[in-house]
Amino acid sequence: MTGAGGTTEAVRLIRAGEDVPVDTPRVPAREAAQDELSDPMYHEHDPNLLERGLDRFWDWVGELFDGAAGAAPGGPLGLVVMVLAVAGLGTALWWRLGTPRRTAHTPEALFCSTARSAADHRTAAAAHADARRWTEAVQERMRALVRSLEDRAVLDPRPGRTADEAAVEAGRLMSAHAGRLRSAARVFDDVTYGGRTADEAAYLTLRTLDLELEAARPVLSTGASQGVTG
Repeated sequence: MTGAGGTTEAVRLIRAGEDVPVDTPRVPAREAAQDELSDPMYHEHDPNLLERGLDRFWDWVGELFDGAAGAAPGGPLGLVVMVLAVAGLGTALWWRLGTPRRTAHTPEALFCSTARSAADHRTAAAAHADARRWTEAVQERMRALVRSLEDRAVLDPRPGRTADEAAVEAGRLMSAHAGRLRSAARVFDDVTYGGRTADEAAYLTLRTLDLELEAARPVLSTGASQGVTG
């Protein structure tokens, strides 16, 4: 019969005959694992550079949206309402002001090459007004106003004159209407070169000014009066 001492010795001999496990240090083990995982066969289905970039971009967008939603009153719903409000404001400004222009347009001559009388321009303006084409009505009424001043010798007929130039020159002799003449020239430039749209009120204001100028008499300055009488 074998005692306890014999059993212990037998177990020790058996264990001595077994393979002893290898205890690999941590750093060499990590390097070996990295070498193994660097094999291309492990990366055949990895996303490419573009896909990784898109993934990071959408992650950033999601984080940005989450942050904005957290800061906006009402959470995500409040953020959506704010975005819609900003978009609506931008649409309203675009509708009111027209398409933005990259460069300022230099005002061109008030009249086209074809010479027409003040009466012709007034008739054309009235026809446009009847058809509710207010932009064209404003343009023709402004031309009628200036042509009438030329016919009355308030302005010297001059090819290439702009609406602004006509307003400034006429305002010197009709100072009571100088401000309204400049406003009329500005409206003409806005609808002709600035992409704006005239309305009925703009046309009626210009028509009233034209009729009042027809009944007004120019006031010569002191120097001009002396030159005429001398």
